[in-house]
Amino acid sequence: MHDIYTLPADLPIPQDDGAADHLPGARVPELTLTSTAGEAIALAALGEGRTVLYIYPLSGRPGEEAPEGWSAIPGARGCTTEACDFRDHHKELLEAGAARVFGLSSQDSAYQQELVERLRLPFAMLSDTGLRLAAELDLPTFEAGGRLLYKRITLVIRDGVIEHAFYPIFPPDRHAGEVLGWLTKNPVRRIP
Repeated sequence: MHDIYTLPADLPIPQDDGAADHLPGARVPELTLTSTAGEAIALAALGEGRTVLYIYPLSGRPGEEAPEGWSAIPGARGCTTEACDFRDHHKELLEAGAARVFGLSSQDSAYQQELVERLRLPFAMLSDTGLRLAAELDLPTFEAGGRLLYKRITLVIRDGVIEHAFYPIFPPDRHAGEVLGWLTKNPVRRIP
């Protein structure tokens, strides 16, 4: 049994395999996903401003076992700590220009709702049980425990286009700070 709220020091570091190189400049597909707030979120029509969409493989629950070998898979471990990092930086992300933040995984909305409540997340999670976004955008995935899962990736979306992709992500428990740094260095220029 492992502690889902901390990361071991010896986690393998994911390497950049080029699986996200095609994403900057790509249009977001016409795809609607269910949120833990009970809303239907149309990814191609997110509204004005930037959306930070962090995608993760599989969040755990206290007392539940992770898939066999989970900690040995580069980039798999750390979904709960990543969610906590986005929670802790949420206000700063909004102040730095993000209009909204969502987490996304292939877990169903009921599972994710427990995570939102337990971690007191100030943003909704999106459920993509069929990995439809992965198919539409050719997002990186991996197999563990007999399931196909998302690799950890974060997309910054503006006006229906992927403006930036963070991939690979390590360590996940400090990733929201990395996104915050990028938003701060790349402000949206407003035409007066």
